[in-house]
Amino acid sequence: MTIRVMLVDDQMLLRTGFRMVLAAQPDMEVVAEAGDGVQALEVLRSTKVDVILMDVRMPHLDGVEATRWICEGGQKEGAPKVLILTTFDLDEYAFSALKAGASGFMLKDVPPSELLAAIRAVDSGDAVVAPSTTRRLLDRFTPMLPATSAESARPELERLTGREREVLLLVAQGLSNGEIAARLVLSEATVKTHVGRILTKLNLRDRVQAVVLAYETGLVRAGGAGA
Repeated sequence: MTIRVMLVDDQMLLRTGFRMVLAAQPDMEVVAEAGDGVQALEVLRSTKVDVILMDVRMPHLDGVEATRWICEGGQKEGAPKVLILTTFDLDEYAFSALKAGASGFMLKDVPPSELLAAIRAVDSGDAVVAPSTTRRLLDRFTPMLPATSAESARPELERLTGREREVLLLVAQGLSNGEIAARLVLSEATVKTHVGRILTKLNLRDRVQAVVLAYETGLVRAGGAGA
């Protein structure tokens, strides 16, 4: 099935380059483009999109805010996934984008093969931020998250079984499915099933949101330690 991609970047030359790379793929099609976040939101009202490649610094409405608008209204089935692409290797942008609901964060100088793999991964529901990167970002910015009491921080986690909480803790500490499987002496398929159930029970889109929730609720503290 063809992945419908939208390019959102205020530099036309960059959009042209990305379009050429994607056009050469049999399973991808660029169906829309926009020069800023406002245009992107307008286009999305009439165009079906699977994955949005979103720049960060743009006029009128930046990529982080546009991502927030898209993801806050995107809990319905078939909503587009957002992959942030930026020239700025700054943790602040990555963290803000992940908090806004983006499914990934990559630099614009990423090799084409990695970009294409990221688009396919995001389209399939995976996150494309490396666990170590996610952990580093959250360790740095956890002190900026709203403080919550132990009583108010945990109710959503009560939906999880003991094993699911254990898996979520390891996901938040930056372990891959394979590493979690080895740690808990489970098959990788079983771990994947647990992760899927965690996302469903907590109404989350991907692993990135699961990691953010684990830090926000205090399940994991800065430094990666369990609560």
